[in-house]
Amino acid sequence: MLDKATVQNLRLDYKAATLLENDVDKNPIIQFEKWFKQAIDAQILEPNAMTLATASAQGIPTARIVLLKEFDAQGFVFYSNYDSYKGKTLLENPYAALVFFWGDVERQIRIEGVVERVVDEQSAAYFKTRPWGSKLGALVSPQSSVIPDRKFLEDRLKQLEKQYTDKDVLRPEHWGGFRVIPHKIEFWQGRRNRLHDRLVYTHQKDGSWTIARLAP
Repeated sequence: MLDKATVQNLRLDYKAATLLENDVDKNPIIQFEKWFKQAIDAQILEPNAMTLATASAQGIPTARIVLLKEFDAQGFVFYSNYDSYKGKTLLENPYAALVFFWGDVERQIRIEGVVERVVDEQSAAYFKTRPWGSKLGALVSPQSSVIPDRKFLEDRLKQLEKQYTDKDVLRPEHWGGFRVIPHKIEFWQGRRNRLHDRLVYTHQKDGSWTIARLAP
């Protein structure tokens, strides 16, 4: 087992950049797009990977990594199986938090908001763009359910590969998109001595956003 000091002494002093009020856009979606493009340019592995945190109706939290597939002024969209644990949890309690961490550029973005399903037409349009194998995967896996073994998935995949040879795979009804509609977005830039920059945007009733600095 690792010595406790080995873990305690894992330290990195951040000094790649700064985050000042005069440097950010008044619109957090535009600011997100700016940072997201820079993460892509930095060749970060899967810059669209984000932690999705949800809570059950009883307040029991859970988190996992999902992939951002779309974003605009309306919110941040990811796709999943509606019958999965996260899908059922969001039906019970439609609030969530997202976290992007891009260590190579010493940045983090936290998003909090209410969650809704995207319309079927949007889910179907995205499903059409998926690779053939990924489409089959959506049919193969009863996501979050207990299965007997790996062979269960592989056998089911072989069956569907034969069934859909030279055929298009339509989106199953249990699969589609969720949109996180943000009411708070925080941008975090690592700084030296753990005195990090934190700017938080909060959505107002009139549709505008306020910007405030948080202590690290």
